[in-house]
Amino acid sequence: MADSIMSRAATMEIPINSNGDSRTIPEDDGLEQAARAQWSLDEKADSRDLQQVMVSGPNLNETSIVSGGYGGTAEGIIPTSSIKGSNMHHSGSNQSGMAEEATRGIAVEKFDFMKKWGLNTYKCTKQLISERFGRGSRTVDLELEAQIEVLRDTKRKYEHVLRLARALTNHFYSMVQTQHALGDTFADLSQKSPELRDEFGYNAETQKLLCRNGETLLGAINFFVSSINTLVNKTMADTLWTIKQYENARLEYDAYRADLEELNLGPRDAVTMARIEGAQEEYQAQKDKYERLRSDVTIKLKFLEENKVKVMHKQLLLFHNAISAYFAGNQQQLEQTLKQFNIKLKPPGDDKPSWLEEQ
Repeated sequence: MADSIMSRAATMEIPINSNGDSRTIPEDDGLEQAARAQWSLDEKADSRDLQQVMVSGPNLNETSIVSGGYGGTAEGIIPTSSIKGSNMHHSGSNQSGMAEEATRGIAVEKFDFMKKWGLNTYKCTKQLISERFGRGSRTVDLELEAQIEVLRDTKRKYEHVLRLARALTNHFYSMVQTQHALGDTFADLSQKSPELRDEFGYNAETQKLLCRNGETLLGAINFFVSSINTLVNKTMADTLWTIKQYENARLEYDAYRADLEELNLGPRDAVTMARIEGAQEEYQAQKDKYERLRSDVTIKLKFLEENKVKVMHKQLLLFHNAISAYFAGNQQQLEQTLKQFNIKLKPPGDDKPSWLEEQ
């Protein structure tokens, strides 16, 4: 019906008046209204179709890409989901490949390290056994070896002095505590025994004075012990640690030297010459390390001797003056000795916690 109406409207003639205006007839109004109604129905139908497409449209993952252009065959259609999955697969494979390569590199590095460490241990053990049984030669620096032996003997003797000084400190501390308790007891008895008040009072004052002088002497002895401990367990220990490194380097140097000498005594074919060249490089590296550590040990021994003389001169003078002043009963000289060496004593009760800490 709509087609017949539209065809009729298209074949009609539109008369034009003298003024150029078209004249409206009843049939024209009916055709126009019918056309408008049909256009409105078509527009509503198209709108419903568009809404349905938007609601139930295809998933983006299920869309396709036509590789053959307009009118191409179905063979050129590539699902986008397959492209996405392919990219993810390639990305994951690349990452896993990089991880495997990094792991393989670390494993190779560790293997090379263990191989080098095993060869070095074998050569050093072989050299050590040869030296113990008198079959291998050993590099010896007589002057340096003598200085090292003197240092070790000195350290043993200073450790003995340190043990004795600590024992003296402990015993003297016990004596001072006993004197302090005895003085308090005498002072209490002087208050409770009127007939012996003066006698108990004199002894209480004497014990308190001895206790005060004993605490001053303890400060000097503690300073002496602290200085000797630093000299023995830090300064000397550091030098002996460098000496241990030097001795290990000497053993490695002799091991690689013996290995090079053994190769030089063998045949001179292409394989042996390559091994000799590698052994020569390793020998030179060990020789440089050995000479560097020997120089370090020589320098440290020199500075250690100077430091030892300087420290012990001061500490022995302090120990002598403090002991002499205490047993001579010269309180002023004892206090002057501590001032001379910048030793500060803690005031009485300084170690006790405050009332806030006790809560």
